[in-house]
Amino acid sequence: MLELAYVREHAGEVELALKARGAAFPLAALLEADARRRQLLREAEELKALRNRVSAQIAEAKRRGEEPAEAIAQMRAVGDRIKGLDAEVRAVEAGIEPLLLQLPNPPHASVPVGAGPEENVEVRRWGEPRAFDFEPRPHWEVGERLGILDFERAAKLAGARFAVLWGWGARLERALISFMLDLHLREHGYQEAWVPYLVSRETMTGTGQLPKFADDLFQTQDDLWLIPTAEVPLTNLHRGEILKEAELPKRYVAYTPCFRREAGSYGADTRGLIRQHQFDKVELVKLATPATSYDELEGMVRDAEAVLQRLGLPYRIVALSTGDLGFASAKTYDLEVWLPAQGKYREISSCSNCEAFQARRAEIRYRPAGGGKAEHVHTLNGSGVAVGRTWLAILENYQEADGSVTIPPALRPYLDGLERITP
Repeated sequence: MLELAYVREHAGEVELALKARGAAFPLAALLEADARRRQLLREAEELKALRNRVSAQIAEAKRRGEEPAEAIAQMRAVGDRIKGLDAEVRAVEAGIEPLLLQLPNPPHASVPVGAGPEENVEVRRWGEPRAFDFEPRPHWEVGERLGILDFERAAKLAGARFAVLWGWGARLERALISFMLDLHLREHGYQEAWVPYLVSRETMTGTGQLPKFADDLFQTQDDLWLIPTAEVPLTNLHRGEILKEAELPKRYVAYTPCFRREAGSYGADTRGLIRQHQFDKVELVKLATPATSYDELEGMVRDAEAVLQRLGLPYRIVALSTGDLGFASAKTYDLEVWLPAQGKYREISSCSNCEAFQARRAEIRYRPAGGGKAEHVHTLNGSGVAVGRTWLAILENYQEADGSVTIPPALRPYLDGLERITP
């Protein structure tokens, strides 16, 4: 969330940022409401000052034995006007906050300007896509032939966009989770957390999922929300706290299932595991000082890359353009893994620096080492990485002509030394 004073004082810059994002937002209405609020506050303050002066005069007159009836009546009218102004201020402020909560984060100056994914900029690639001597099959065919992937029974249980993993398929999912967690804990310096999968409205608002993305979320009858990513509970762990600068950066990792309605995505990726209502993810979250947050972003990208490199999965990194940025992000890199059956790279991780946008909503601050006023931290998040998409990437990249799938060496210790899943 942006501070109202910042929007007022940098209205031109905010307007340009909205244009760069291609975001429709009633900036003029927000500024008009802010001007009305300040006008009402000025009038109320002037009347309160008048009331204080006249009240002192009335008290002095009464000490002299006088009864200033006209002044008393005037102050009653002034008091009624002040009450009315205070009510108007509350009403205007009630309309301002929802607008501020819908205002996206301005892009960082280094973000490429563009209308959408077509203007994303490739940063680098790693690994060479495998040259197959047969036509590679999509992961859903590979998995179903191996008897490890079952959409039919999942639909019987829960409907479309769910999957059941059987046998070695289930164990491969669990192995990937353990492998990713171990890598980030032992080599990248993250602290593991086990967090709730249901969170409050306040928690969802803190990271920007609410109110804007309510249609994409699953809500319970008692106003708890299923998390769309562990970013939500991990970032909110320090909501309302003031940390010491010496404690930063904080680096957290968590495995959770994630739940998304995927509203507006119907018709896209209807087959396979790319777009599911429930999926597994290992999430990375950092809280950092403004001076170090962009170095921490680059480090987070390298941490996510390490997962794909250890598994031997070719990928590329793209910097998202202004029109493709997420609502809360100031800058985002996507990691895209190569899927041979599709013949293209597909997103497997997004690593973002949200700067102070989420920290203002969640009131997460730190006290500088030299003392002084507490400042908002910068929050970062990234997939380290999406487990289901890694699962399917292994099936596609490591499939063999006989229908079997070779297990990457890095995962074999987690699978009792298994080298290949065979039909």
